[in-house]
Amino acid sequence: MLTSVELFEFATRNGIPIWALDASIALLLSLAVFSLCGLGVIVLVYMERKVSADIQLRLGPTHVGPRGTLQLIADMIKLLSKEDVFPKNADRWLFRLAPALVFISAFVGLMAIPIGPRLVVQDLNVGLLYVLAIPSIAVAGLIMAGFGSYNKYAMMGGLRAAAQMVSYEVPRALSVIGIVMIVGSTKLSSIVDAQGLWYIFLQPIGFMVFFVSTLAEINRVPFDLPETESELVHGYSTEYSGMRYAFFLFGEYIALIAAAALTVVLFLGGWHGPGPEFLAPIWFAIKFFGIIFVIMWVRWTLPRFRIDQVMDLGWKVLLPLALLNILITGIVMSI
Repeated sequence: MLTSVELFEFATRNGIPIWALDASIALLLSLAVFSLCGLGVIVLVYMERKVSADIQLRLGPTHVGPRGTLQLIADMIKLLSKEDVFPKNADRWLFRLAPALVFISAFVGLMAIPIGPRLVVQDLNVGLLYVLAIPSIAVAGLIMAGFGSYNKYAMMGGLRAAAQMVSYEVPRALSVIGIVMIVGSTKLSSIVDAQGLWYIFLQPIGFMVFFVSTLAEINRVPFDLPETESELVHGYSTEYSGMRYAFFLFGEYIALIAAAALTVVLFLGGWHGPGPEFLAPIWFAIKFFGIIFVIMWVRWTLPRFRIDQVMDLGWKVLLPLALLNILITGIVMSI
């Protein structure tokens, strides 16, 4: 792999503007991440269907492709064939922009998450702050989807999503302060390299708060109140169909990918494991799919919370626990 100095010398020798070289590299890396995300969504949808089928003692998809592996392809063809319907009184600009905003906010968060030594689009010095802040953009997209649809169920779903994400962003951010205190950096690669012992063992309270808050951030059961079928039809995406609905689906699974990858980086030692360095992405993948399985297991095991229970858990339980974790970490470090 070429170093930054070698790339600079190559550009200077061939008369290539530095900005053009940087833009080309960023574009190629972004396309690579986008391709991996597309493959990851296919794998995760199939995995979730099989996990839910095993938990519910049924077969899951079996007919489309070997053991149902091409089921998502068939579903995408079906979605593309659906009519793109606009509600009569909908705000067309908001209605069109919302799914793209939700999808993009989930995708760009992956740009700063390393999956191996030097395997990251941009290793930011404030990478942790970046990946915690970017999902906030999705809140605007969900509110726009609800408001732009001119539908009471969609509007209620958008407001629930906003309230839930704002409530759980605070304890989620505070839960990782203990790690920042130990490492002294918000650079994600530095956090990984500092983990001689996984932080899930050094920061068990922080991990618990972070994991539960992450479930709420990505609207997974038991925190799927913004799109609960039994109350709000399908929440903020009630009026969407065709490819616009697929953008919400892709955004949900890419947010799941980003959440699981960030959990591995912060608490499970990232790509570190026994063996040579070229095995690093494999170790990362093993930990990643382990977290994904736990999230899916929770989804198909626990019942949905009520909205008052969700708010109470965030403000009255997780927030005090996150502050307690900071206090304990500070006391231990001062001894």
